[in-house]
Amino acid sequence: MRNGCLLCLALIVSAGAGIASADPVSELSSFSIFDKVDLSQLAKSDAKTAHGPPMSNPRFLSVQSVYVMPGSPAQHLEAMRNWNPAEHHEPKVYLHGDLPGSPSEAAFAKLKSAPDNAPVRALTNATAKMANELQLSREEGAKWKGGNGALSGAGGDFWIGVLAARTRAFSSGGTSAQAPYDHAGPAVRPGEELNGLLREQGKIRKQFAGLLESTGIGRGAGSLKPDLYWELLNADDVAVATLGAFYSRNTGGNAQAADTFYYASGGYYVTLTLHQMWPVDVNGKPHTLIWRGDMVSSASLADLHGVEKLGSESAMMKDIAKSIALFRRESAH
Repeated sequence: MRNGCLLCLALIVSAGAGIASADPVSELSSFSIFDKVDLSQLAKSDAKTAHGPPMSNPRFLSVQSVYVMPGSPAQHLEAMRNWNPAEHHEPKVYLHGDLPGSPSEAAFAKLKSAPDNAPVRALTNATAKMANELQLSREEGAKWKGGNGALSGAGGDFWIGVLAARTRAFSSGGTSAQAPYDHAGPAVRPGEELNGLLREQGKIRKQFAGLLESTGIGRGAGSLKPDLYWELLNADDVAVATLGAFYSRNTGGNAQAADTFYYASGGYYVTLTLHQMWPVDVNGKPHTLIWRGDMVSSASLADLHGVEKLGSESAMMKDIAKSIALFRRESAH
C-alpha cells in the first residue's frame, strides 16, 4: 500500500488536534510511509492509501492506509472482531462463517448454499477437473474421485473436508502445520510465505513484534488464541475458499490486530493485514487514529512487470479503500 522512504520525522499536526495526538502521530511516522498526517482533515475525509515499499520477492505486494474514526481503540477493535463482510453487503464476499477451535465438517455447511454465479461456477469447473491452479496438497487432490464439482454436491463435500482438516491442523500447530500447496507443482508453504512478507517489512515487524510473537504467525501455534473463520469470496472472478485467523490485543489504551488468510484455494497464497490504533483528540472529542497494512503473496504477481504491476497495486488499493469506507460507514451506525 505504499512506496518511498520510511522517515522518522515529527509530524505536523493541525491546530484542531489536541496535544494527545503528538505521540501517536510521531509513532506512526516511525514505522509507516505516512510522514505527515493532519488528524482533523483525516477525521472528515476518506482514508489515505498508498503503495508499500518495493519488496525483493516478485510474488509480494503491500499497501498501507491511515484514517481517523470517532470513538476509542477498544470500540473499533471490537467492531473489527465482530465484522462479518457478508452481512454488511461486501460484494466480493459471498459467505462468511465463524469457527470453533477444532471444527467438524458441519461448521462449513453453508458452503453448500453458495450462490450460482460466474465466479462460483469457475471454482466448480476447476474442481471437477482438479485443475492445476487449485491450491491443494497432493494428498488432498488425491481425495477427489471425480464427478460433479458443484458446491451443492460432491464439490462442496470435497472442499468442506479440505477446510475442516486444515482448520484443525492450524488449531494444533499454526501455519507450520499447514500442508504445502504441491498438488500440481513445486511446494509452496503458507508459513514460509507469511514469514517472507514480514522479513521484507522490518520496521513494521518491529512495531508489531509483541503481537506477532504471541500469535506464532508464520510458525507454530502461539499463546494468543485467535478468532477463526472461513469465507467464500471473489478473487479475480473466481470464487476462492479461504481460512482466516484474527488476533488482537490492547496495550495501554492502544490496540493492535493481525488478520491472516492462512489458506486459500486459489487467487493468492496468503494475506496478512495489521492494524495499529491510537486514541487521539480531535476538536475536543475522542477519536482513534488507525494505521492499516495489507500484505499479499500471490503466484500471479510474479509474472507482472512495469505498468501491469502498478495496475495490480492500484486495484488492490482501490479494494482496500472501499473496504475501509464500508467499515467506517457501517461501524458508525
